[in-house]
Amino acid sequence: MATTIGFNHVATGTADLDRIIRFYHEAFDAPVVREIPRGDGHPRMAIIDLGGGAMLNVAEVPAESIVGDRRSIGARGPIDHYGLAVANRATLEDVGERIVAAGGEVGDIQQLGGEWSLFFRDPDGMELEVCAPGDT
Repeated sequence: MATTIGFNHVATGTADLDRIIRFYHEAFDAPVVREIPRGDGHPRMAIIDLGGGAMLNVAEVPAESIVGDRRSIGARGPIDHYGLAVANRATLEDVGERIVAAGGEVGDIQQLGGEWSLFFRDPDGMELEVCAPGDT
């Protein structure tokens, strides 16, 4: 059995922190639990609560410093994508509509193994995923 109990946070960068904060709030009702102003040695940051104890730590960085092509698998940099979890397929369908309304792009819901999966792109074009148990 693993010593760890799950993810604490995923850290990523964006050239437009306000846009990303707005997107996650509109698409997932995800609140900012802490915003850290730009200071000596660190960029402006927001910690966004994704639920279940998982946080998204987003730093506002110059666009040219973001590594990789966020639209191409294998070229996205050290973290290819992360998956968010929802309780059931109905919530997954609702979240898909909310992502589009918030300015994101969605693919088709598909069954991958024992779960439902919806890949989406955030306003920065980064491909991410939302998953739900396959039996719901």
